[in-house]
Amino acid sequence: MHQTEVIRKVLIVGGGTAGWLTACHLAKHLQPRSAGGVQITLLESPDIPTIGVGEGTVPAIRRSLQYLGISETEFIRRCDATFKQSIKFVDWTHNPGPVADYYHHIFDYPEQPGLDLTPYWLQRSDQSRFTDWVSVQGHLCDAFKAPKTMTHAEYDGLANYAYHLDAAKFAALLTEHATQKLGVQHQRATVTAVPLRSDGAIAGVQTDLLGVLDADLYVDCTGFASLLLGQALQVPFIPKSEILFADSALAVQVPYQTPEQEIPPYTIATAQPAGWIWDIGLTTRRGTGYVYSSQHCSHDEAEQAFRRYLGKGTEELPLRRIPMQVGYRAEVWHKNCVAIGLSQGFVEPLEATGLLVFDATARMLAEQFPLTQSAVAGAARRFNQKVRQSWDKVIDFIKLHYLLSQRTDSAFWLDNRMAESIPASLADNLAYWQHQLPSHYDFSSRFEIFNLDNYQYVLYGMEFKPEMAALTERHQQHEQAAAALHWMQQRQQQALATLPGHRALLNNIKKYGLQRV
Repeated sequence: MHQTEVIRKVLIVGGGTAGWLTACHLAKHLQPRSAGGVQITLLESPDIPTIGVGEGTVPAIRRSLQYLGISETEFIRRCDATFKQSIKFVDWTHNPGPVADYYHHIFDYPEQPGLDLTPYWLQRSDQSRFTDWVSVQGHLCDAFKAPKTMTHAEYDGLANYAYHLDAAKFAALLTEHATQKLGVQHQRATVTAVPLRSDGAIAGVQTDLLGVLDADLYVDCTGFASLLLGQALQVPFIPKSEILFADSALAVQVPYQTPEQEIPPYTIATAQPAGWIWDIGLTTRRGTGYVYSSQHCSHDEAEQAFRRYLGKGTEELPLRRIPMQVGYRAEVWHKNCVAIGLSQGFVEPLEATGLLVFDATARMLAEQFPLTQSAVAGAARRFNQKVRQSWDKVIDFIKLHYLLSQRTDSAFWLDNRMAESIPASLADNLAYWQHQLPSHYDFSSRFEIFNLDNYQYVLYGMEFKPEMAALTERHQQHEQAAAALHWMQQRQQQALATLPGHRALLNNIKKYGLQRV
C-alpha cells in the first residue's frame, strides 16, 4: 500500500465490552455511513466467550454514553444498571477488628466553600472523615441514597456518579447501538491464522467461515490472548507483578435473598489476608469476586476465604477462577495494529481501571485517527507514549492503596510495603507530600487517569499524615473554616432530605423513564 493512501477500512477483532465500545467510538467519530467515512467492521467469534465480569465503572463512562447517543433510561433498563457513587474500602487501613474500619473513595470533587478545608481537616481533633468535610456524598452512600431524582434529566444529578452494570448485557446494548445507529458491520467467524506482509505488518485475518478479511488498520480486542498484537506481531508483554501481586480472581453471581433488598450505591472492596473481595449490587443480583495473590495463598485457601465472606446459602454456587496477567504490552500500537482492552494491558480491577482505560484509549484512537498511511507511524508513537504513561500512573495509584495500609496480619500486606515493590515515581510523590500538600500542579497532564481528588480521598482515607508544624502555622483561618464546615453540614442534611432511596429511584426509572436531554 502506498504511504499516501487514505485509510478506509478498520477491522476490529473481538467483541465484548472493549470491542464494541471501540467500535462505537470509532464509528461516532469516523462516520462510516457518510461520504468519505471509514468502513468499520467488527469480527466476533461465536466460539470464544468474553470474561464478562467487568461490572464496575467510573464517571467517565457516563460522559461516553451521552456522547455516543445512548439513552440513560434505556441503558439502565437493558443492563440491570445501578448507580455507583463510591468505592467503600473495608479493612484496608488496619488489621480487622470487631467493628469494620472503612472509608469512601467518592466521585464528587471536593467542594471549597470559601477556602480549602483540607489543611483544617488535617488539624482536627476528632475522628471525622475527610469526605464529610468536603462533600455530601459520603453521607449519601451510607444512607443508601441515589445521586439524583426523577426531575433530573438523563446524565444529570445532584452528585457525581458512575454505574454498576451487567457486562454481557452492556456488550449486547453496544452491539445494537453500533450496528443499527452508527453503521458498524458485524461479522461472525473464528480467526484461524493471522498472515503477515513482508514488512512484518498484518496482511489479513484468516477465518474459518469468511475466508481472509483485510483492512488498512486492525484493532486487537481479543482479550488476554492478544491474538494479533501479542501472538502474530510478537509484541512483548511487560509484567508488573513485582509491584502488584494479585494474579488470580474467583468470581460468582449471587441472587438477592429478597427482591426488594436495598442496593448499596457503591462498590464494596473488602480487604482479605491475600487480596480483596469486590461486591457489586445490580438490580436482581450481586456480582462478587476475590482478587488474590497465588504467591500468598493457595487456590483452595482463596476459595475458603471467599465462601466465608459469601456466607450461608451460597455453598452450591459454582466459582469461576480467572488467571490475571498484570502489566501491558511494550507497544500497544505496532505497525498496522492497535490493541484495546485486555490485549493492551490489565491491572487488577480495583478502582475499575480496566473499563476506564479501555474507554479512554478507544476515544483517543478515534479522535487521533490517522487520515493516511503516512501519518500512522507518528500517530502510533504518540499513542504508545500516552497509553504507557496512563498505565504507569494507574499502577502507581493502585499500589498506593496497598502501600498505605498499616495491616500486619499477613505476609501479603507486609510484602506490599517492601521498598523494592514501590515504583520510584510513587515513592517520590509520597516523600514530597509529607511536607507539601498535593495540588493540581502534581497532576498537570490532561491524560491523567487519576487526579488530585482521587489521591486525596485515598491518602486521607488511609490516614496518610503530612508534617504538621508548618501546615498548622500557615493555615489559621479557623473561624472561616468553621463557617465553611457548617455550610457543608447543612448541604448534607438538605441532600439527604431531597434524594430518594437508591432502589426506589431505579424502580421509578424502569417504570417511567428519565427526561431526555
